[in-house]
Order: sequence, then C-alpha cells, then structure tokens
Amino acid sequence: MQTTQAVAPAIGSNGKPSFHIAFCVDNNYFRAMGGTIASIIDNNPGQHFTFHVLAFEVTEDHQRRLKKLEDMYAVSTQLHLLDLASFTQFSHFLGHSHYSLSIFTRLVIPTVLKGQTDRVLYLDADILCVNKLDELVDMDISLDIAVVVPDAPVTLQRRVAALGLKHNQYFNGGVIFINIAKWISEDITQQTLDALLDSKTDMRFNDQDALNIVLNGRARYISPRWNYLYDLIHDLNVNKFAMRPVGKAVFIHFAGAVKPWTDWSGHDARHMFRKYLSLSPWSDMPLDPEPKNTKEMRMHSRFMYRQGRPLESLKWYIRYLRKRAAK
Repeated sequence: MQTTQAVAPAIGSNGKPSFHIAFCVDNNYFRAMGGTIASIIDNNPGQHFTFHVLAFEVTEDHQRRLKKLEDMYAVSTQLHLLDLASFTQFSHFLGHSHYSLSIFTRLVIPTVLKGQTDRVLYLDADILCVNKLDELVDMDISLDIAVVVPDAPVTLQRRVAALGLKHNQYFNGGVIFINIAKWISEDITQQTLDALLDSKTDMRFNDQDALNIVLNGRARYISPRWNYLYDLIHDLNVNKFAMRPVGKAVFIHFAGAVKPWTDWSGHDARHMFRKYLSLSPWSDMPLDPEPKNTKEMRMHSRFMYRQGRPLESLKWYIRYLRKRAAK
C-alpha cells in the first residue's frame, strides 16, 4: 500500500482539531468526490479537514487535482493506494470471490488510518453537504463502534426481514462515523468478511448487508438528516425538476441511479452540484451531457415519454437497444 501524506495545520481557525473524512473511489468518481469535498469546505468555514482517499489506482491528473485542494483551502489530503494482497485477512477472497474487490475498500479504512486519527467519517461520493458539521465534529463516540443513519423505511423493513436481523435496524452505508480503535478491537472487518462468505441469504447490498448483520444492535443511530436519501428518479417520473424541501438535512445523499451530475436529467439538483464543483479542482470537468450506459438510456427514454416527447423517447430507446445488443 502506498500512501501520499500532506503536511498541513492540524487545527482549524475555530480552534478545533482536524476532522478526518474518508472516501473510497475509482477514477470515474473523482469529479463527484470533488463536489462532495467542496460542499463540505464551503459550508464549514474555520474547520480544518483531512480528506483521505482510498483507491486501487489513480491517474496522475486526479492525483494532481487532489493535491491542489491544499493550495486552494486550509485542508490536508492523503491518497492511499491499496493492494488488498497486503492485507492478510483478504487472502482467502483474492481469486476465489464473486464479489468485486472494490466493495472491500471501506472495510480497510480503520486499518489504514490507525495511528493517524481515533475516528473517521466515511462518505459515499454521491453526497452533497448543505449544512454545518459542528454537531458531528463535537460528538463523543468513544463508547461506540460506529455511528450510522437508518436507511429509507421501505428498505429497512425489507432488509431486516431478508437478513433475519434480530433488531429492527438497518443503516445505509453511505455515511459511517467510525471509532477506529473499537472497530479494530471488536474485529468488525473480519466479522464482515465472514458474513459475506458464510451468509446463506441474498446479500443484495454486499458489504452494506454484511455490516448490518455484524453491527445489528451494536451501532449507534442518529437522525436521517445526516444521510438524507434523495431519489431523483422519484421527481423525474412525475416531471418535477425542482428540489423538494430537505428540512434540516446536513448531507443530501443522491443514492438513486440518476445522479446530480447528469446534465441530461434537467433536474435542479445539477445546479447544486455544479455550484460546488466550481469550487473544486475539478471545476473544468463538465457534467454528463447525455446518458452513458444502458440503464441511463432506458430511464431517459421513459422520462422523455412522460414529458410528452415521444420522438426523443423513441430515439433513446433505440440507442438503448443497440447498446444492449452490442454487449
């Protein structure tokens, strides 16, 4: 494992220690992560952050842009290039698992960051911060393995039943506040790997399901405003393009198949994303002008039909069929 470490002040102008945040991304998600990071910085003036990026490989261009964050803002960045073969607990998975190795990335966060910080906030890169993190920064999690946020009610009930969970709890893995020492001492990573291997149930959400099995009744739950799930498909299916009210949400998590960087969606969420992207080193990268894959093409065809644009709908449905046939 290769780590690029930056030297920067560990105390913000607010007098508080640096707050550590981790992302697990591939090259396709650095632009999205740039928007997430800029939204955090913009809404939390005075707070120093250390952003950790865990990845298997990163282009030189993205490495340069990540480093540029330190020139633009009073933050630290660390790039952790991973080789799972160097983690002994993954040895029986390598070459023998039907799971993509990428799903294991966030499971090594505590091991990678041990000795650097006692706690770290993991975030998915399809999240935008729209409020202050003070409450989380000041939160005492010394007695907790992890602090999590409940998933959408329908998902929660379905996964509790599907996984046979004892406690009526199920969290979304997009936001996890980790107590590194307790996570390691409780052997959460190994237990999660065992759950992935041993489970006889349908692990639809892979490591998220496995983490829920292991942490059921052991994690601390906080308000949904810390992982406010926003499904853009819900809006587009009914021709609504304005953002719905999100109340006191801190993190808006665009967890559905349509993301805020899809310019073709026509949804106002793209303006929010563009605003924050413009504050990042990835500001010159455009939003997606049109659907890229078969799933997006089929959805866009449906959206066009519901907007009363049958010819556009037919065009995209034909493109969808052609791309699917070419696979």
